[in-house]
Amino acid sequence: MEHRRPQSESIAVIGAGVAGLITAHTLLRDGFENLTVLTRDSVVGGVWAPDMIYPGLHTNNVHGEYRFSSLEMPAPAAAGARLTGDDMAEYLEAFASKFLQGRIEFGVEVSNIRRCSTRTGWQMDVYDRKSQQHETRAYVRLVVCTGGCSTPRMPTRLDPHAATAAGFKGLVFHSIDFGHKLEDLMYSVPRSDGESTHNVAPIIVIGGGKSAQDISAYVANEGRKVIVVCSKMGAFTASRKPLPDFVRKSRLSALFSPHIHLRTALERLLHTTWLGKKIVNLVWRSLQRSSYEAFNIPKASPLRNTVSLYWHVSNNDEGIARPDGFHALAVSGKIKVITPAHAVCFSDDGRSVVLDDGQVLDASAVVLATGYTSSWTSLFEEKTIEELGLNPHPANNDAEHRWNYTTLSDAPPLHPNAKAWSSSVYRGLVPAKSIANRDLAVNGACVSPNNGYTAEVASHWISSYFLGDEMRLPKDPAEAFVETERVAAWLKRRHPEVPTALNPSCTGYLAFWTWPQHVDDLLEDMGLPVMRSGGNALTWPFKVIDIKEIKYLKEERDARRG
Repeated sequence: MEHRRPQSESIAVIGAGVAGLITAHTLLRDGFENLTVLTRDSVVGGVWAPDMIYPGLHTNNVHGEYRFSSLEMPAPAAAGARLTGDDMAEYLEAFASKFLQGRIEFGVEVSNIRRCSTRTGWQMDVYDRKSQQHETRAYVRLVVCTGGCSTPRMPTRLDPHAATAAGFKGLVFHSIDFGHKLEDLMYSVPRSDGESTHNVAPIIVIGGGKSAQDISAYVANEGRKVIVVCSKMGAFTASRKPLPDFVRKSRLSALFSPHIHLRTALERLLHTTWLGKKIVNLVWRSLQRSSYEAFNIPKASPLRNTVSLYWHVSNNDEGIARPDGFHALAVSGKIKVITPAHAVCFSDDGRSVVLDDGQVLDASAVVLATGYTSSWTSLFEEKTIEELGLNPHPANNDAEHRWNYTTLSDAPPLHPNAKAWSSSVYRGLVPAKSIANRDLAVNGACVSPNNGYTAEVASHWISSYFLGDEMRLPKDPAEAFVETERVAAWLKRRHPEVPTALNPSCTGYLAFWTWPQHVDDLLEDMGLPVMRSGGNALTWPFKVIDIKEIKYLKEERDARRG
């Protein structure tokens, strides 16, 4: 029987955002010529597609952390400034135009992905919106790159159906639709800075993360009243002037965050000793204090009711404090913040929202910045998710996994969802159940502040995996499951407040501050050099990380393969 080269077999990449584009590019460079990218959108970009962005949207990452090694990214006009949503959309469109011409099918909805009856390869139902034709397609390999920010999560008592039932007269929509609804919102809610409109009810934004803050800042800058309601605000870092690259673009922040294993003597000193704990605590307290001071946030301000910079991953890098940014506007009184609080339901008067303490807030409109659910549920039927092992599994909290890190003491309580469930996806890339098949992978399910670098290394990992390269991998699903259990136990220790199972397509792995260590683990899996920014035992934390370090990963992998 003739042995077929993996590169000759068909492969589908689902999604055309950051992860989908770089995955397709890497696979093509490795010779997977029978490759197609499928997206329901009309253009590339995913969450950065032109019809998803809105005025005032900026990345919360310093320049360079969304780019790929094969294409330069134009810098913002001002030092320390952030890229806009338009900048990101243009960059991703330029990348697709240069490297993926003719490879992307737009406007196609994929559903009911399942294994072929022969148990080899994949079948999926595809609906072409333009032709309005349905068909069933087959592919040998599959990479799911749909991420976790495309399927809105809305509390049932606050969603548009609940608003209609309560007779609420204003607009109600999820933050994902802000760009689409913006014109209607601005038309339906008058400015509040004129004498005739001083009684206009505010726009209520429910949620405290980046989307809630961005939207609130935009409508406030447009002269509308706005109130933010949330249990806690997202944490943030900020400064009054640009930080040097050896601080902001190095491994320094990663040094002060423990990883599942400690690679260097300096990390072991900081995270396993009494003195190290004191130093680490001081660093994070100082970072949080200086961030508050950058915006002159008073000590009694509700803006200080944030999740932890250290323990959580809902953190925004604000960079230089801007007078038209969320925190500055809130300090000046142009945005009102009510926290801790929960919006419960709409009142019966048709014009207000009820909070958990009984407070009733008049509202002209409600924006639900309440997060997202897994994008995988629209691609796979429930039984297939279970069969493949994409779903979280009941947590084994009795397992003996110990990390004697002093910096993990005094942790906040474990979130109930995190206590009940654990991820089943190895490295955030392959379901443990499917590890031996080498025909299914995921990219874009790792929480990382450096999405470009992380997704690009992951794309090489996936390509090596599909090629059948020699890698450091579990020998079978049972061994892979043992490792995912260990990692799940680690994530519960490191980020106890984060419920990873609520959106597994986004939180398959929580790298966040330790993204450089996570990337090193992936490189080591492929037998490639790690800690690429260089330095000696004392200087490595200050060496600037540059995406060019991984520009020749393909060539390195080719050389290792012989």
